[in-house]
Amino acid sequence: MTDATPVELRELAVAVAHEGANLAREMQLGGIDVADTKTSSVDVVTEADRAVEALIRSRITAARPDDAILGEEGDDLPGTSGVRWIVDPIDGTVNYLYGLPDCAVSVAAEVDGEVVAGAVVAIPTGLEYAAAAGAGAMRDGQPIGVRRQPPLAERLVLTGFGYQREVRAHQAACVARLLPEVRDIRRMGSCALDLCHVAEGSADAYVEAGPQPWDYSAAGLVLREAGGTFDLLDGSMTFDPHPTRNVVVGAPAEGWDTFVAALGAARFLS
Repeated sequence: MTDATPVELRELAVAVAHEGANLAREMQLGGIDVADTKTSSVDVVTEADRAVEALIRSRITAARPDDAILGEEGDDLPGTSGVRWIVDPIDGTVNYLYGLPDCAVSVAAEVDGEVVAGAVVAIPTGLEYAAAAGAGAMRDGQPIGVRRQPPLAERLVLTGFGYQREVRAHQAACVARLLPEVRDIRRMGSCALDLCHVAEGSADAYVEAGPQPWDYSAAGLVLREAGGTFDLLDGSMTFDPHPTRNVVVGAPAEGWDTFVAALGAARFLS
């Protein structure tokens, strides 16, 4: 089993996330090439995605050779320590490809299936969000917390969309039903940064159907440690390979039930 504390795992996550963000920033200066696609022709993988993940994997393996690693772009690496790292080399790849600011490196560590440490580092700026279980959440080393919740009609909600046509159509219909009930909806392109925005109080909630563990693991912990609630709920549409519990929801604990009820009415949830 691991002999590292959540704080020690957080510090390693922070270090490798910054190193990955630095590499992504350097590669962006030289121009970005699309290396492959995933779920559709517009769901892209860049050479930087692969290079950043390879770098982070090498740093984690050198520091903790017995740990497992789950990455978005590479094969799963088994381990024997009880610790598994969950890596998204570039969350918001399309933003990165176009030079838009909402893209980040996300690195989380879980122990026996529970996320206990994580870091999200914005690629353009190096802005850092980090958390360790029981130790609170920070932005660039300063404590952060969720904002007090206004009535539902005054809440700013963040969301995102998948890249498959039928998935996008379903998500758009759900968002259209939710929009009249809230202050407004924003779509900025990075699940990890969206959850961190809720954690720091610059948004009221986040919902999206279909994100994967590498998208939300680190930021979900940041939100929880900032006083929010983060959960996976049963969705109204099947997403392979997660037919249920595929709707990612993050919001302050205050007003959580009201927001979830609104998601049900908008048919995000089953």
